[in-house]
Amino acid sequence: MNTIAAPRSSELDIIIRIKKYAYLLVILPSLVLFASAWLGEQYGYRDVFAFTTVFFVFALVPIFDHIIGQDPVNPDEETQVPELSKEVFYRILTLLCLPMQIATILYGGHVFMNGDLSWAGQVGWVLSVGTIGAIVAINVGHELIHKDPIIEQWAGGLLFACVTYGGFKVEHIRGHHVHVSTTEDASSSRFGQSLYAFLPHAYLHNFLNAWKLEAKKLNRKGKKLLSFSNELIWWYAISFAFAAVCGVLWGWVGIVYFFAQSFIAFSLLEVINYIEHYGLHRRKLENGRYERTNIEHSWNSNFLLTNLFLFQLQRHSDHHANPKRRYQVLRHHEVSPQLPSGYATMVVLALFPPLWFKVMNPKVKAYYKDEEHQLE
Repeated sequence: MNTIAAPRSSELDIIIRIKKYAYLLVILPSLVLFASAWLGEQYGYRDVFAFTTVFFVFALVPIFDHIIGQDPVNPDEETQVPELSKEVFYRILTLLCLPMQIATILYGGHVFMNGDLSWAGQVGWVLSVGTIGAIVAINVGHELIHKDPIIEQWAGGLLFACVTYGGFKVEHIRGHHVHVSTTEDASSSRFGQSLYAFLPHAYLHNFLNAWKLEAKKLNRKGKKLLSFSNELIWWYAISFAFAAVCGVLWGWVGIVYFFAQSFIAFSLLEVINYIEHYGLHRRKLENGRYERTNIEHSWNSNFLLTNLFLFQLQRHSDHHANPKRRYQVLRHHEVSPQLPSGYATMVVLALFPPLWFKVMNPKVKAYYKDEEHQLE
């Protein structure tokens, strides 16, 4: 199934050890944010430096993605996957992202209020903090909510609460993973659908569907929707508690800042959703049901640098085929549909629908050769 060139066993072990600590790159966007504020203080041009993190993620990372190239590591399913899955380091790293995200939001609020920024600089700063929220709160939260230990479940929920998107914890597991790549899933973009047509529907449907799914769960247990048993109430209450802290520290502008960075973070999440499943579909069987989700129903990207930043989220095909698999053992499948670049590049491309369609529509059609009629 895999045609990726495999290094020799000794080389593979060395690369795996290097990758283990290379996942620490997740802290780099926050460090860039702190550095950009310092540079603004030292050299002026605060409004320009406020955009540094956005420039780093969506301009520099795509360039280095293609310079560094593809990830040569595919852990062996029978030997390395079980061993790597047991290593505690990988779990600790994801859990430490929670205090890092909270610190980033608080520091971001301090600079937003006291950094002598114009309105343009404040926009750039919120975009930068929100971009970090997408990388840390959203992405790491996504990793954690798929795991069984209660500490990881709670850490994942709290990370989503940091960006006011607690409903994702419910809808993603019980909705998206059930209906992915079908018309019933608002997080699976359709062939020919622009990002700007996709986003409003995704925002609304995913919020409402989370409440519907939670209501069904509580109803089965004989409990009411408006009760302390409803986890959505807890996550959104925690989000408003974060907003209240920002309000105490910086007044109503602090509250605006908190919800603004949240909006950027969860919007980037939905942009990634748009990218991950664009134009792909699960075929309907004779019994009226959809075929089982497999590695053909998500776009895959094997660019090493972005995969390190995103804890291998781009090996999304394997994630949907094996949802509980930990990030360090996600595998690349050559037979999965392949994106032409990493997510950082594809996000920029998706913002310009004509360019997106020009690049991606031929790829979708090529993947479904002789089945093009199903794309309409």
